Amino acid sequence: MDRLRRALARVSGEALGPYQSAVVRIGFAGTWLFFLLREFPHRHELYGPDGPWSWELAQRLVSGNHAFTVLLWSASGWWFELVYGLAAAASALLALGWRTRATSVLFMAGVLSLQNRSVFMGDGGDNVVHLMAMYLVLTRCARVWSLDARRARLRGSASAGATGPVLWGVLGAVLAYGGLSGRLGGGWTAVFAALWTGAALWWLVERYEPEGERRAALDVLANLLHNAGMLVITAEVCLIYATAGWYKIQGSRWQDGTALYYPLRLDYFTPWPELSGVLAGSGVAVMLLTYGTVLVQVAFPFTLFNRRVKNVLLAVMMLEHAGIAVLLGLPFFSLAMIAADAVFLPTGLLVRVGARVRLPRRGAPPRPALSPAPGSAPRPWEVPPDAAGRVPASPAGGGS
Repeated sequence: MDRLRRALARVSGEALGPYQSAVVRIGFAGTWLFFLLREFPHRHELYGPDGPWSWELAQRLVSGNHAFTVLLWSASGWWFELVYGLAAAASALLALGWRTRATSVLFMAGVLSLQNRSVFMGDGGDNVVHLMAMYLVLTRCARVWSLDARRARLRGSASAGATGPVLWGVLGAVLAYGGLSGRLGGGWTAVFAALWTGAALWWLVERYEPEGERRAALDVLANLLHNAGMLVITAEVCLIYATAGWYKIQGSRWQDGTALYYPLRLDYFTPWPELSGVLAGSGVAVMLLTYGTVLVQVAFPFTLFNRRVKNVLLAVMMLEHAGIAVLLGLPFFSLAMIAADAVFLPTGLLVRVGARVRLPRRGAPPRPALSPAPGSAPRPWEVPPDAAGRVPASPAGGGS
Protein backbone atom coordinates (compact mmCIF):
# COMPACT_ATOMS: atom_id res chain seq x y z
CA MET A 1 0.00 0.00 0.00
CA ASP A 2 2.84 2.39 0.79
CA ARG A 3 4.39 1.79 -2.62
CA LEU A 4 1.06 2.32 -4.33
CA ARG A 5 0.48 5.49 -2.33
CA ARG A 6 3.92 6.83 -3.23
CA ALA A 7 3.40 5.97 -6.89
CA LEU A 8 0.05 7.75 -6.99
CA ALA A 9 1.53 10.77 -5.24
CA ARG A 10 4.35 10.94 -7.76
CA VAL A 11 2.11 10.53 -10.80
CA SER A 12 -0.24 13.27 -9.59
CA GLY A 13 2.44 15.54 -8.15
CA GLU A 14 5.07 15.53 -10.92
CA ALA A 15 5.18 15.89 -14.68
CA LEU A 16 7.47 12.97 -15.42
CA GLY A 17 10.02 13.02 -18.23
CA PRO A 18 10.22 16.79 -18.84
CA TYR A 19 13.35 16.51 -20.97
CA GLN A 20 12.00 13.62 -23.00
CA SER A 21 8.72 15.41 -23.69
CA ALA A 22 10.66 18.51 -24.75
CA VAL A 23 12.73 16.50 -27.23
CA VAL A 24 9.59 14.87 -28.62
CA ARG A 25 7.96 18.31 -28.96
CA ILE A 26 10.94 19.81 -30.77
CA GLY A 27 11.45 16.72 -32.90
CA PHE A 28 7.92 16.40 -34.26
CA ALA A 29 7.28 20.11 -34.64
CA GLY A 30 10.60 20.52 -36.43
CA THR A 31 9.97 17.51 -38.67
CA TRP A 32 6.56 18.76 -39.77
CA LEU A 33 7.90 22.30 -40.27
CA PHE A 34 10.77 21.08 -42.46
CA PHE A 35 8.33 18.96 -44.46
CA LEU A 36 5.99 21.91 -45.08
CA LEU A 37 8.88 24.14 -46.11
CA ARG A 38 10.42 21.58 -48.44
CA GLU A 39 7.07 20.82 -50.08
CA PHE A 40 6.05 24.48 -50.32
CA PRO A 41 6.49 24.57 -54.12
CA HIS A 42 4.35 21.42 -54.41
CA ARG A 43 1.74 22.27 -51.78
CA HIS A 44 -1.09 22.64 -54.29
CA GLU A 45 -0.49 19.16 -55.69
CA LEU A 46 -0.20 17.57 -52.24
CA TYR A 47 -3.03 19.17 -50.29
CA GLY A 48 -4.46 21.93 -52.45
CA PRO A 49 -6.76 22.42 -55.41
CA ASP A 50 -4.38 20.82 -57.95
CA GLY A 51 -4.08 17.50 -56.12
CA PRO A 52 -5.35 14.21 -57.59
CA TRP A 53 -7.59 13.81 -54.52
CA SER A 54 -10.14 16.50 -55.36
CA TRP A 55 -12.00 18.72 -52.94
CA GLU A 56 -15.26 16.89 -53.69
CA LEU A 57 -13.73 13.46 -53.00
CA ALA A 58 -12.21 14.71 -49.74
CA GLN A 59 -15.56 16.16 -48.68
CA ARG A 60 -17.32 12.87 -49.35
CA LEU A 61 -14.73 10.91 -47.38
CA VAL A 62 -14.76 13.28 -44.39
CA SER A 63 -18.55 13.29 -44.29
CA GLY A 64 -18.37 9.54 -43.77
CA ASN A 65 -15.45 9.15 -41.34
CA HIS A 66 -15.92 12.52 -39.54
CA ALA A 67 -12.20 13.31 -39.68
CA PHE A 68 -11.09 16.80 -38.73
CA THR A 69 -9.87 19.23 -41.39
CA VAL A 70 -10.49 22.95 -41.70
CA LEU A 71 -9.38 22.90 -45.35
CA LEU A 72 -12.87 21.74 -46.29
CA TRP A 73 -14.46 24.81 -44.76
CA SER A 74 -13.85 26.59 -48.05
CA ALA A 75 -12.63 25.66 -51.53
CA SER A 76 -11.03 29.04 -52.18
CA GLY A 77 -7.31 29.35 -52.81
CA TRP A 78 -6.73 32.03 -50.18
CA TRP A 79 -8.16 29.78 -47.47
CA PHE A 80 -5.77 26.99 -48.42
CA GLU A 81 -2.80 29.38 -48.35
CA LEU A 82 -3.87 30.71 -44.95
CA VAL A 83 -4.22 27.25 -43.41
CA TYR A 84 -0.90 26.09 -44.86
CA GLY A 85 0.88 29.19 -43.57
CA LEU A 86 -0.70 28.89 -40.11
CA ALA A 87 0.28 25.20 -39.95
CA ALA A 88 3.91 26.12 -40.63
CA ALA A 89 3.81 28.99 -38.12
CA ALA A 90 2.28 26.76 -35.42
CA SER A 91 5.02 24.18 -36.00
CA ALA A 92 7.74 26.80 -35.58
CA LEU A 93 6.16 28.26 -32.44
CA LEU A 94 5.68 24.82 -30.89
CA ALA A 95 9.30 23.90 -31.59
CA LEU A 96 10.36 27.13 -29.86
CA GLY A 97 7.93 26.46 -27.00
CA TRP A 98 5.92 29.68 -27.20
CA ARG A 99 2.47 29.60 -25.54
CA THR A 100 2.46 25.87 -25.91
CA ARG A 101 -0.99 25.37 -24.41
CA ALA A 102 -2.36 27.06 -27.54
CA THR A 103 0.31 26.26 -30.13
CA SER A 104 0.16 22.52 -29.41
CA VAL A 105 -3.55 22.62 -30.27
CA LEU A 106 -2.87 24.69 -33.39
CA PHE A 107 -0.12 22.26 -34.37
CA MET A 108 -2.54 19.36 -34.04
CA ALA A 109 -5.18 21.22 -36.05
CA GLY A 110 -2.66 21.98 -38.81
CA VAL A 111 -1.41 18.39 -39.04
CA LEU A 112 -4.90 16.89 -39.08
CA SER A 113 -6.24 19.48 -41.53
CA LEU A 114 -3.56 18.86 -44.14
CA GLN A 115 -3.26 15.10 -43.77
CA ASN A 116 -7.02 14.46 -43.68
CA ARG A 117 -7.46 16.61 -46.78
CA SER A 118 -5.40 14.18 -48.88
CA VAL A 119 -5.28 10.88 -47.05
CA PHE A 120 -3.22 9.06 -49.70
CA MET A 121 -0.30 11.48 -49.58
CA GLY A 122 2.58 10.54 -47.32
CA ASP A 123 4.11 7.48 -45.72
CA GLY A 124 4.50 5.87 -42.32
CA GLY A 125 6.21 8.97 -40.99
CA ASP A 126 3.06 11.01 -41.60
CA ASN A 127 1.05 8.50 -39.59
CA VAL A 128 3.45 8.87 -36.65
CA VAL A 129 3.27 12.68 -36.81
CA HIS A 130 -0.52 12.40 -37.02
CA LEU A 131 -0.71 10.41 -33.79
CA MET A 132 1.93 12.32 -31.84
CA ALA A 133 0.34 15.66 -32.71
CA MET A 134 -2.73 14.58 -30.75
CA TYR A 135 -0.76 13.12 -27.85
CA LEU A 136 1.37 16.25 -27.42
CA VAL A 137 -1.75 18.27 -26.58
CA LEU A 138 -2.02 16.25 -23.36
CA THR A 139 1.58 16.81 -22.25
CA ARG A 140 3.35 19.62 -20.44
CA CYS A 141 6.03 19.48 -23.10
CA ALA A 142 7.54 22.94 -22.55
CA ARG A 143 8.78 22.54 -19.00
CA VAL A 144 12.36 22.84 -20.28
CA TRP A 145 14.07 24.07 -23.47
CA SER A 146 11.32 26.50 -24.43
CA LEU A 147 10.44 30.18 -24.46
CA ASP A 148 7.75 29.41 -21.91
CA ALA A 149 10.35 27.94 -19.56
CA ARG A 150 12.55 31.01 -20.00
CA ARG A 151 9.62 33.34 -19.29
CA ALA A 152 8.70 31.33 -16.21
CA ARG A 153 12.28 31.48 -14.97
CA LEU A 154 12.49 35.25 -15.35
CA ARG A 155 9.06 35.90 -13.82
CA GLY A 156 9.35 33.36 -11.04
CA SER A 157 6.14 31.75 -12.19
CA ALA A 158 5.41 28.07 -12.18
CA SER A 159 3.72 28.30 -15.56
CA ALA A 160 4.09 30.98 -18.18
CA GLY A 161 2.72 29.06 -21.13
CA ALA A 162 -0.94 29.86 -20.52
CA THR A 163 -2.87 31.24 -23.47
CA GLY A 164 -3.14 35.03 -23.36
CA PRO A 165 -6.54 36.76 -23.63
CA VAL A 166 -5.97 38.03 -27.19
CA LEU A 167 -4.98 34.64 -28.58
CA TRP A 168 -7.71 32.99 -26.54
CA GLY A 169 -10.30 35.38 -27.97
CA VAL A 170 -9.22 34.79 -31.56
CA LEU A 171 -9.29 31.03 -31.14
CA GLY A 172 -12.67 31.29 -29.43
CA ALA A 173 -14.09 33.18 -32.39
CA VAL A 174 -12.86 30.50 -34.81
CA LEU A 175 -14.29 27.80 -32.56
CA ALA A 176 -17.65 29.55 -32.37
CA TYR A 177 -17.79 29.92 -36.13
CA GLY A 178 -16.92 26.28 -36.73
CA GLY A 179 -19.40 25.03 -34.15
CA LEU A 180 -22.34 27.25 -35.05
CA SER A 181 -21.92 26.72 -38.79
CA GLY A 182 -21.79 22.94 -38.35
CA ARG A 183 -18.45 22.68 -40.14
CA LEU A 184 -16.61 21.43 -37.06
CA GLY A 185 -18.91 18.58 -36.06
CA GLY A 186 -20.29 17.85 -32.62
CA GLY A 187 -17.44 15.68 -31.36
CA TRP A 188 -14.64 17.99 -32.42
CA THR A 189 -16.58 21.01 -31.15
CA ALA A 190 -16.71 19.41 -27.69
CA VAL A 191 -12.98 18.59 -27.78
CA PHE A 192 -11.88 22.07 -28.77
CA ALA A 193 -14.39 23.71 -26.42
CA ALA A 194 -12.92 21.72 -23.51
CA LEU A 195 -9.38 22.78 -24.48
CA TRP A 196 -10.50 26.40 -24.90
CA THR A 197 -12.20 26.42 -21.48
CA GLY A 198 -9.15 24.84 -19.87
CA ALA A 199 -6.92 27.55 -21.35
CA ALA A 200 -9.16 30.21 -19.81
CA LEU A 201 -9.01 28.55 -16.40
CA TRP A 202 -5.21 28.36 -16.53
CA TRP A 203 -4.89 32.03 -17.39
CA LEU A 204 -7.34 33.16 -14.71
CA VAL A 205 -5.80 31.04 -11.95
CA GLU A 206 -2.24 31.94 -12.94
CA ARG A 207 -3.09 35.63 -12.88
CA TYR A 208 -5.28 35.88 -9.77
CA GLU A 209 -4.49 32.85 -7.61
CA PRO A 210 -1.02 31.49 -8.50
CA GLU A 211 -0.47 29.92 -5.06
CA GLY A 212 -3.94 28.81 -4.06
CA GLU A 213 -5.82 25.52 -3.93
CA ARG A 214 -7.32 25.97 -7.38
CA ARG A 215 -3.85 26.25 -8.86
CA ALA A 216 -2.79 23.10 -7.01
CA ALA A 217 -5.84 21.25 -8.35
CA LEU A 218 -5.07 22.33 -11.91
CA ASP A 219 -1.47 21.22 -11.46
CA VAL A 220 -2.59 17.77 -10.34
CA LEU A 221 -4.93 17.45 -13.31
CA ALA A 222 -2.24 18.65 -15.73
CA ASN A 223 0.30 16.22 -14.26
CA LEU A 224 -2.10 13.31 -14.62
CA LEU A 225 -2.84 14.20 -18.24
CA HIS A 226 0.85 14.71 -18.98
CA ASN A 227 1.88 11.38 -17.49
CA ALA A 228 -0.96 9.61 -19.28
CA GLY A 229 0.11 11.21 -22.54
CA MET A 230 3.75 10.18 -22.05
CA LEU A 231 2.63 6.64 -21.26
CA VAL A 232 0.57 6.52 -24.45
CA ILE A 233 3.52 7.85 -26.50
CA THR A 234 5.79 5.21 -24.99
CA ALA A 235 3.28 2.43 -25.64
CA GLU A 236 2.70 3.69 -29.19
CA VAL A 237 6.40 3.54 -30.05
CA CYS A 238 6.66 0.02 -28.62
CA LEU A 239 3.58 -1.02 -30.59
CA ILE A 240 5.01 0.39 -33.81
CA TYR A 241 8.23 -1.58 -33.48
CA ALA A 242 6.56 -4.76 -32.22
CA THR A 243 4.01 -4.92 -35.03
CA ALA A 244 6.57 -3.96 -37.68
CA GLY A 245 8.95 -6.66 -36.48
CA TRP A 246 6.33 -9.41 -36.25
CA TYR A 247 4.90 -8.60 -39.67
CA LYS A 248 8.41 -8.76 -41.12
CA ILE A 249 8.93 -12.20 -39.62
CA GLN A 250 5.95 -13.46 -41.61
CA GLY A 251 7.35 -12.21 -44.92
CA SER A 252 9.33 -14.64 -47.07
CA ARG A 253 11.85 -12.01 -48.18
CA TRP A 254 12.62 -11.15 -44.58
CA GLN A 255 12.91 -14.81 -43.71
CA ASP A 256 15.50 -15.51 -46.40
CA GLY A 257 17.42 -12.29 -45.66
CA THR A 258 16.94 -10.56 -49.03
CA ALA A 259 14.28 -7.95 -48.22
CA LEU A 260 16.68 -5.00 -48.18
CA TYR A 261 18.03 -5.88 -51.63
CA TYR A 262 14.87 -4.92 -53.53
CA PRO A 263 14.37 -1.29 -52.40
CA LEU A 264 18.09 -0.70 -53.03
CA ARG A 265 17.44 -1.59 -56.68
CA LEU A 266 14.41 0.69 -57.14
CA ASP A 267 15.06 4.11 -58.67
CA TYR A 268 12.47 5.69 -56.37
CA PHE A 269 14.46 4.66 -53.25
CA THR A 270 17.98 5.28 -54.53
CA PRO A 271 18.95 8.94 -54.18
CA TRP A 272 22.60 7.77 -54.23
CA PRO A 273 22.69 5.01 -56.87
CA GLU A 274 26.41 4.30 -56.49
CA LEU A 275 26.16 3.86 -52.73
CA SER A 276 23.02 1.73 -53.01
CA GLY A 277 24.68 -0.40 -55.67
CA VAL A 278 27.72 -1.08 -53.53
CA LEU A 279 25.56 -2.13 -50.57
CA ALA A 280 23.19 -4.23 -52.70
CA GLY A 281 26.18 -5.97 -54.26
CA SER A 282 27.23 -7.43 -50.90
CA GLY A 283 25.07 -10.41 -50.04
CA VAL A 284 26.50 -10.65 -46.54
CA ALA A 285 25.76 -6.98 -45.76
CA VAL A 286 22.20 -7.27 -47.09
CA MET A 287 21.55 -10.41 -45.04
CA LEU A 288 23.00 -8.93 -41.82
CA LEU A 289 21.04 -5.68 -42.17
CA THR A 290 17.82 -7.52 -42.99
CA TYR A 291 18.02 -9.91 -40.06
CA GLY A 292 19.36 -7.19 -37.78
CA THR A 293 16.40 -4.94 -38.53
CA VAL A 294 13.92 -7.66 -37.61
CA LEU A 295 15.82 -8.63 -34.47
CA VAL A 296 16.08 -5.06 -33.17
CA GLN A 297 12.43 -4.23 -33.81
CA VAL A 298 11.08 -7.39 -32.20
CA ALA A 299 13.43 -7.23 -29.21
CA PHE A 300 13.21 -3.53 -28.38
CA PRO A 301 9.94 -3.54 -26.36
CA PHE A 302 11.37 -6.29 -24.14
CA THR A 303 14.59 -4.38 -23.45
CA LEU A 304 12.76 -1.64 -21.54
CA PHE A 305 13.29 -3.72 -18.40
CA ASN A 306 17.08 -3.42 -18.78
CA ARG A 307 18.31 0.15 -19.09
CA ARG A 308 21.73 -0.62 -20.57
CA VAL A 309 20.46 -2.98 -23.26
CA LYS A 310 17.67 -0.53 -24.05
CA ASN A 311 20.11 2.32 -24.55
CA VAL A 312 22.27 0.21 -26.88
CA LEU A 313 19.30 -0.84 -29.04
CA LEU A 314 17.98 2.73 -28.99
CA ALA A 315 21.24 3.99 -30.47
CA VAL A 316 21.17 1.21 -33.07
CA MET A 317 17.61 2.09 -34.11
CA MET A 318 18.43 5.78 -34.44
CA LEU A 319 21.44 4.92 -36.62
CA GLU A 320 19.19 2.62 -38.64
CA HIS A 321 16.73 5.45 -39.29
CA ALA A 322 19.59 7.77 -40.23
CA GLY A 323 20.69 5.12 -42.74
CA ILE A 324 17.16 4.91 -44.14
CA ALA A 325 17.13 8.68 -44.62
CA VAL A 326 20.38 8.58 -46.60
CA LEU A 327 20.11 5.29 -48.50
CA LEU A 328 16.38 5.19 -49.28
CA GLY A 329 15.69 8.93 -49.47
CA LEU A 330 13.06 9.02 -46.68
CA PRO A 331 14.31 11.85 -44.46
CA PHE A 332 11.01 12.86 -42.90
CA PHE A 333 10.01 9.31 -42.07
CA SER A 334 13.39 8.88 -40.37
CA LEU A 335 13.14 12.19 -38.51
CA ALA A 336 9.66 11.28 -37.25
CA MET A 337 10.84 7.91 -35.97
CA ILE A 338 13.95 9.38 -34.34
CA ALA A 339 11.74 11.95 -32.62
CA ALA A 340 9.50 9.13 -31.37
CA ASP A 341 12.53 7.14 -30.18
CA ALA A 342 13.66 10.18 -28.17
CA VAL A 343 11.02 9.44 -25.52
CA PHE A 344 13.35 6.64 -24.30
CA LEU A 345 16.53 8.74 -24.10
CA PRO A 346 18.11 8.79 -20.61
CA THR A 347 17.60 11.99 -18.63
CA GLY A 348 21.26 12.29 -17.67
CA LEU A 349 22.29 12.37 -21.34
CA LEU A 350 19.70 15.01 -22.17
CA VAL A 351 20.78 17.18 -19.23
CA ARG A 352 24.41 17.02 -20.32
CA VAL A 353 23.54 17.81 -23.93
CA GLY A 354 21.37 20.72 -22.83
CA ALA A 355 24.15 22.09 -20.66
CA ARG A 356 26.60 21.98 -23.59
CA VAL A 357 24.36 23.71 -26.11
CA ARG A 358 22.87 26.29 -23.76
CA LEU A 359 23.96 29.77 -24.73
CA PRO A 360 25.18 32.10 -21.96
CA ARG A 361 22.67 34.72 -20.92
CA ARG A 362 23.97 38.25 -20.82
CA GLY A 363 22.52 40.58 -18.29
CA ALA A 364 19.71 38.22 -17.36
CA PRO A 365 18.17 39.10 -14.00
CA PRO A 366 18.48 36.54 -11.21
CA ARG A 367 15.73 34.00 -11.02
CA PRO A 368 13.29 35.02 -8.30
CA ALA A 369 12.36 32.37 -5.79
CA LEU A 370 8.78 31.58 -4.92
CA SER A 371 8.01 31.12 -1.27
CA PRO A 372 6.52 27.69 -0.61
CA ALA A 373 3.70 27.20 1.79
CA PRO A 374 4.73 26.76 5.44
CA GLY A 375 5.95 23.23 6.09
CA SER A 376 5.96 22.25 2.38
CA ALA A 377 8.94 21.06 0.37
CA PRO A 378 10.66 23.37 -2.12
CA ARG A 379 8.98 23.66 -5.47
CA PRO A 380 10.55 21.38 -8.15
CA TRP A 381 11.61 24.31 -10.32
CA GLU A 382 13.57 25.78 -7.38
CA VAL A 383 15.78 22.70 -7.02
CA PRO A 384 18.82 22.66 -9.37
CA PRO A 385 20.29 19.44 -10.81
CA ASP A 386 22.85 17.75 -8.60
CA ALA A 387 26.40 16.82 -9.55
CA ALA A 388 25.29 13.46 -10.92
CA GLY A 389 22.90 15.11 -13.36
CA ARG A 390 19.75 14.09 -11.51
CA VAL A 391 17.00 16.64 -11.91
CA PRO A 392 13.55 17.07 -10.41
CA ALA A 393 10.68 15.67 -12.40
CA SER A 394 9.10 19.11 -12.97
CA PRO A 395 11.84 21.70 -13.48
CA ALA A 396 11.21 25.34 -14.22
CA GLY A 397 9.02 26.04 -17.14
CA GLY A 398 5.57 26.46 -18.42
CA GLY A 399 3.62 25.18 -21.28
CA SER A 400 1.23 22.55 -22.16
